[in-house]
Amino acid sequence: MSFRSQRPAWNGTPARSPRKLLLLAVHDVGPRSESAVDLLLDRLGRHGQADKAALLVVPDHWGEAPIRAKTPFAARLRGWADRGTEIFVHGWFHRDSIQHRSRAAQFKARHMTAGEGEFLGLDRASAQALMLSGKALLEDITGRSVAGFVAPAWLYGRGALDALAECDFKMAEDHWKVWAPTTGEVLAESPVLTWASRSRGRIASSLVAARLLPPLLQRMEVARIGVHPGDAAVPAILASIDRTVAQLSRSHRIARYGDLLANRQTACAC
Repeated sequence: MSFRSQRPAWNGTPARSPRKLLLLAVHDVGPRSESAVDLLLDRLGRHGQADKAALLVVPDHWGEAPIRAKTPFAARLRGWADRGTEIFVHGWFHRDSIQHRSRAAQFKARHMTAGEGEFLGLDRASAQALMLSGKALLEDITGRSVAGFVAPAWLYGRGALDALAECDFKMAEDHWKVWAPTTGEVLAESPVLTWASRSRGRIASSLVAARLLPPLLQRMEVARIGVHPGDAAVPAILASIDRTVAQLSRSHRIARYGDLLANRQTACAC
């Protein structure tokens, strides 16, 4: 009889570590996306607590869907916040109305978003005014501090970055990192995994990316997934979201963005 230890076969997925965090976020939340947001939260909730998914809220999407106090949607926002859901300010209009001068900004505005990089070309004063207005609106509705700010399409110009440091947001994120705007401290570094639904080509390319990126993210301390209302109308994307969240939740613990701050404070106290 052999007494050699029997090791389980490795399935290619790193074991879950309590230190590894999976952050989920639903973008473009507002009155006209409410049904799609509900569907996405239901899908994400299959893999853990739905209230751990952050909501990125647009105060007046394209100037056509304003969020107002004492409305049914405002009551829903407060309900989500009461259950512990993190609420982020996600621009104001989510629409880019700037004529960009630099080639780099023109490229980002044209190829990295469909005219929605609202904070890519704003000057400092304009960016700060919109940030503070969004913060005041959502905090008044929810009765709680917002979790942070995320620019539409994760695109920030110099003016927006300068304004962020003065608006007292606890957290911000872009395509590559999460950071504390008041100190500049980077809280997590990882690419955000997201899908694109506005054309067949973009759907196909994002589905390929969702197959290729998880093995890389499984080896990182923090993995991030961002979903959008348009995803809810594409069955192939919904299936990909389910598969990707299931895969990453085997190596990472589904958490809140605030856990990044808590982990940092714990590390500093040690």
